[in-house]
Amino acid sequence: MAALLALAGALGWGVGDFLGGLAARRLAVVTVLLVSQAVGLLGVYVWVLAGNDPFPGVEELLPAAAAGVLALAGLGALYRGFAIGAMGIVAPISAAAPVVPLAVDTAQGRAPAPVQWLGVVLIVTGIVLLSWDPSPEGRGRVAAGAGLAIVAAIGFGLFFVGLDAGSDESVAWAVAAARTASVPVALVAALATSTKLLPPRRMLPLLVAIGAFDTGANVLFAAATTYGAVGVVSVLSSLYPVTTMTLAWLLLGERLGRTKRGGAVLALMGAAIVAVG
Repeated sequence: MAALLALAGALGWGVGDFLGGLAARRLAVVTVLLVSQAVGLLGVYVWVLAGNDPFPGVEELLPAAAAGVLALAGLGALYRGFAIGAMGIVAPISAAAPVVPLAVDTAQGRAPAPVQWLGVVLIVTGIVLLSWDPSPEGRGRVAAGAGLAIVAAIGFGLFFVGLDAGSDESVAWAVAAARTASVPVALVAALATSTKLLPPRRMLPLLVAIGAFDTGANVLFAAATTYGAVGVVSVLSSLYPVTTMTLAWLLLGERLGRTKRGGAVLALMGAAIVAVG
């Protein structure tokens, strides 16, 4: 059951990210974030009410609230990366997020397992292969969106750290705190940049779907952790870029060269190893 829930969550995140990338190619990223996060917030509070968990207290949820802002920044970088670059390049680089909790553990004196260092090496190698675009003249350049994908990975990794610190009492309330913090920040960002708050009516179904898939994936991930080991669930959930890459291949006609396909495989393998380590 845990494996099925985790895989379903990965599918949801992958579809949500793909749709977010599509929306970011048509609308301002801030608008995509604001509307989809607001929709997700409604879904999260339905989850909280259904779970009937007691309110843990404001102080206990502060790390989760901070995590929500960091995740918003990560999503913004991811969607912008999808808008200017190939999803098949950006998505697997963003999957390097588990390296951040690993670095935090190391800084706190909790030494990683040797196999996790192998995972880090695979991730770095994969990122290099994905990020570098060779040219016929022998010079190369960083692939479009690769830098933003790294920013997204850092944001998502810090989100995991903050959510873990804020979910000791209730995972549902921690996710709700994260979303409650992210929506006002997205609103302020929209106002500060004079971005239109309301998208065209024809885009609303797409933005609602982004929020629904993202929220559904969060619920599935949380449910999966109650049935199985968090390490195994994290590994399966980290496969979400595979869905994004597959949809980009099938629907957008993205084609990656052999080297970049190998880089994507290495990055995803490394992320899985770090997560399970």
